[in-house]
Amino acid sequence: MNLKDMVLKNRSYRRFYNEKKISKEELTELVDIARNTPSAANRQPVRYKLVYEEAEAAKVYKTLGWAGYLKDWDGPIENERPAAYIILATDKDTKADIDEGIISQTIMLAAVERGLGGCILGNVKREELVKAINLPADYKIDLVLALGYPKENVSLVEMQNNDVKYYRDEDMNHYVPKRKLEDVLL
Repeated sequence: MNLKDMVLKNRSYRRFYNEKKISKEELTELVDIARNTPSAANRQPVRYKLVYEEAEAAKVYKTLGWAGYLKDWDGPIENERPAAYIILATDKDTKADIDEGIISQTIMLAAVERGLGGCILGNVKREELVKAINLPADYKIDLVLALGYPKENVSLVEMQNNDVKYYRDEDMNHYVPKRKLEDVLL
């Protein structure tokens, strides 16, 4: 699969085949790829908490917000939840949003290459999650990457009337509006 195909396949998946698990070794391999990405001033401030055991994953799930534009959907039902999470954390005084963006996209592309999918989540009840995963006091959570084997169809559609809101049809197919190329070139 070439890079363009991987980018097109890399969508925000929110429903997964929960019975298909992801091992600690697979998550570690994704982090190993990501740790080699560029880092602002080469500080490499991001640390990773791997969550792959069912009980711990259930605790993480309770702290996440899933799809702001889907007002009538509270998130994936129990048997469609992510199999694993990678939680990105930094020292409390560190700003690492550029690094985290590069890292998150790299992990998601590496996941796609392996037949996985995921969702980068910033809507997190951080204090609850810190307690749930026993994160050391000198760290803060910035992003949560939910991972699994996608159970939904996500399609890109041409944006209409500058409406960026993603939506679903009656069959739970997910649609993501994208601007035309000529609309983004200055």
